[in-house]
Amino acid sequence: MMLGLLLARAGIEVAVLEKHGDFLRDFRGDTLHPSTLEVIAELGLLDGLLALPHQRVERLEVDFGGETYTVADFRKLRVSCPFIALMPQWDFLDFLAGSAGSWPWFSLHMNTQATGLIRENSRIAGVEAVGPKGPLAIRADLVVAADGRHSVLREQAGLIGEDFGAPMDVQWFRLDRPDGMDAPLGRFGAGRILILLPRSDSRGDYWQAGYVIPKGGDAALRQRPFADFQAELTGLMPEIAEPVGRLKGWDAVKLLTVKVDRLHDWCRPGFLCIGDAAHAMSPVAGVGINLAIQDAVAAANLLAGPLTKGAPSVDDLRRVAARRGWPTRMTQRLQLGLQHSLIAETLSADTAPPRAPWMIRLFHSWPWLRRFPARLIGLGLRPEHVRTPMAPRSPARVSR
Repeated sequence: MMLGLLLARAGIEVAVLEKHGDFLRDFRGDTLHPSTLEVIAELGLLDGLLALPHQRVERLEVDFGGETYTVADFRKLRVSCPFIALMPQWDFLDFLAGSAGSWPWFSLHMNTQATGLIRENSRIAGVEAVGPKGPLAIRADLVVAADGRHSVLREQAGLIGEDFGAPMDVQWFRLDRPDGMDAPLGRFGAGRILILLPRSDSRGDYWQAGYVIPKGGDAALRQRPFADFQAELTGLMPEIAEPVGRLKGWDAVKLLTVKVDRLHDWCRPGFLCIGDAAHAMSPVAGVGINLAIQDAVAAANLLAGPLTKGAPSVDDLRRVAARRGWPTRMTQRLQLGLQHSLIAETLSADTAPPRAPWMIRLFHSWPWLRRFPARLIGLGLRPEHVRTPMAPRSPARVSR
């Protein structure tokens, strides 16, 4: 959606396919980091976005054995929005769709699922899809796969990646949040980790809660009485016993299977993968959606010019992968390091609550150091800025 907005803004004709009829699904990536908010500000859309319901997180706090540590402070970042905005992803997608729809070159096709690739003269020249009126073919100078970690188009293009593994999965559920009750974003206990993201909607305040479990452990947990699950949660955090007691059963708990992988090559002639289709990220620090946005900005910056002349070359596409490859690799290395040290060690602990790692204790003791994890989490490595020109709004077909 972001790439479609940026290209349409530059005068490139673009069609976005969405297989569902709306965006009202329970996404997990609901964190808009300062890097994403900065892109929205550069597009002149920030006031409109922040008018939507959201919550602001200015500091990251974690709890080890009942003691709270401040790890990152975003307030010192020199950006338009020195905070993380927690916003339902369906609201964000609707906002981007509305903004993109103001450009005559943008079209959004709902209830339209890409099912295959059109090949012509050894290059990909469009997609086959199924829409409300049945099968259709859409020809294009460039097909961009942004269809997630289980990408159908990536598989059909024959792109191969490497799976780096993960020691955990996450069970997500909604917990009522009592008025005025705050909690650290993460609580680490013996063999257990609980993530609490403060949220609000028409039904009131709540937490989007994530219970981190050993990889593949969901099925065994669901064989046990639900009361055992509730007891584990309240044992880790007694102050949430009342909302935990109101959970209705396993149907309220959804599984996120954690996967970390990366394609060796992101493109084929006429075809490019970005976001999770190119690199599935760990949920550590919630940076996945923001890495995808950065991919989109880089792709628009590098491809808008070539697209005005027709189909971009493979070298053009590889420049996108080369620019985004390094920050993706380094971010995944950091995530994998945290997964296999902090998270795996916590999940394997039997009785004693884990002690905060020395680096977390250091950030807590020396507040000026918190700007470094704030920058790494909030802005990432090699943050992108909007470089695409803004075309006059009078429609004139530039590319397809």
